[in-house]
Amino acid sequence: MKRLVINLDRSPDRLAHTTAEFARIGLGFERVAAIDARHHPELMLQRQHPLHAVQRLSGSEIACLHSHRACWTIIAQDDAPYGAVFEDDIVFSAKAGALLADTSWIPADADVVKLETFFHTTVIQRERFSVGGGFSLFRLRKNHIGTGGYLLSRQTARALLEATAEVNVAVDSLIFDPAFATSSGKTIYQLVPALCAQEQFVGNRLPSLVEPGREAEWVASGLADGHRMPALARIRREARRAARQITDLCRLRRQIVVPLAPVEAND
Repeated sequence: MKRLVINLDRSPDRLAHTTAEFARIGLGFERVAAIDARHHPELMLQRQHPLHAVQRLSGSEIACLHSHRACWTIIAQDDAPYGAVFEDDIVFSAKAGALLADTSWIPADADVVKLETFFHTTVIQRERFSVGGGFSLFRLRKNHIGTGGYLLSRQTARALLEATAEVNVAVDSLIFDPAFATSSGKTIYQLVPALCAQEQFVGNRLPSLVEPGREAEWVASGLADGHRMPALARIRREARRAARQITDLCRLRRQIVVPLAPVEAND
């Protein structure tokens, strides 16, 4: 299984970080040159998915999608049934090496396995599949944002390439948001505890390269004007949230903030 890392040419510090992380877990990786929004302004002219009509994708978000597409192309053309994709700010659990060196633990029906946590509340199926080393797999039933680390089947890589051939979409929504057919039609597992997380949540030394552009689009769209949600809208939101919780309980699902497995090895 290939382990691919997306890295901008102008970010040697992040490459050094990733190199140290893989050395720490005893594995190698293949660097994939990231698409730089500064050098490809034409990407902003491409059609965006209708769900981005209110808040347009920033140049950095679009470049991020095309960087992941470069990885999907490699996986789609490879002989291995799965490939792993990582962004260059990832921090690994101390036990990550054993799982990333092997694919026998991946369920035969898995299209995607999310390896990371974004420390946001999500929903998983209660049914648990142990994969050893203290890790388990659960079906992911709600959006869990972030594409810092995930496994992808060869067939799914081809499907994602086809889905984004003529339209730009936020890459984490494309893969993990059930509002998108590319996600709802796939068998997606969440690894618990997570195998990795972005460094901004662990050490806060490598800030997101996408977030500044996203915030600028929020301002441009008028969504960051500081107005509070009307009281009636807040009540309706809470009512929907309570209804979802009841529905999840009936469907044998549970809410979870996916923890990160210990980064340091236990003595």
